Amino acid sequence: MAISIAFSTNTHFLFSTICRSISSLSPSPNVLFNARRDCNRGFLSIGPLDTKLPKTKAALSEISYRKQYPKVGAKSIGPIPPSHLIQVVENAANTGAEVVMDAVNKPRNVEYKGLTDLVTETDKMSEAAILKVVRKNFKDHLILGEEGGVIGDSSSDYLWCIDPLDGTTNFAHGYPSFAVSVGVLYRGNPAAAAVVEFVGGPMCWNTRIFTATAAFCNGQKINVSQTSQVERSLLVTGFGYEHDDPWTTNMDLFKEFTDVSRGVRRLGAAAVDMSHVALGIVEAYWEYRLKPWDMAAGVLVLH
Repeated sequence: MAISIAFSTNTHFLFSTICRSISSLSPSPNVLFNARRDCNRGFLSIGPLDTKLPKTKAALSEISYRKQYPKVGAKSIGPIPPSHLIQVVENAANTGAEVVMDAVNKPRNVEYKGLTDLVTETDKMSEAAILKVVRKNFKDHLILGEEGGVIGDSSSDYLWCIDPLDGTTNFAHGYPSFAVSVGVLYRGNPAAAAVVEFVGGPMCWNTRIFTATAAFCNGQKINVSQTSQVERSLLVTGFGYEHDDPWTTNMDLFKEFTDVSRGVRRLGAAAVDMSHVALGIVEAYWEYRLKPWDMAAGVLVLH
């Protein structure tokens, strides 16, 4: 048996509080575990086989998965030349990022979608700028934007998922963890993506761009971390605005993984989190209840 993971290729861990059977995205003979069959609910101590690793904690999966998860990337991107598609994706993301950069050191006009879920005028302006680029190049494509909803031809094979400002709360506070995220799906599978991350801080902002069909950062090929041990890993997670059962479960996981890893970070921008796993600066990421625009670009960069 091997271990289930969330947006990670080498660090193996489980992310459910219910005791279940074990499954894996990337089985490795070095991370096989001997788990008790009389499982109780909750986390278990599991002893690794054929390794010198100390015991760690994990939770088991309820369903037995005998196969690896399929890769998420589209096998084909249809009739559009790949170079043209990624060019438009990058242009759209960079155009949105220019809007954000123009506003980043200025006072924010903040509105609220919920008690703590906020939106700024910059979110809307960035999305409008991105839509203009997409519609100019592909008038018949379907588009799903976080702020504007669904527009375009619902019968299209292409779906653009746009998060014009991933990490709006961070942006509103001037905290350096937010991004513009643009992903394209072809027949339901990610085909091309770009994430423009804002780095630095007030008065010294800069950006770097993650792109995919293959994974690049500012044009340079990137790779995930080679660390395969949880106790030597830095993890990252996120928490939604709904403080219900999944939120409580994630709090429990946060505590458990803090005990057995080098640390767990919470940055507040899903596309940034996934890009950081792809860059190899954190080993793994998990989060509940992500929306399509949260993950369409980041998951392909990581893939």
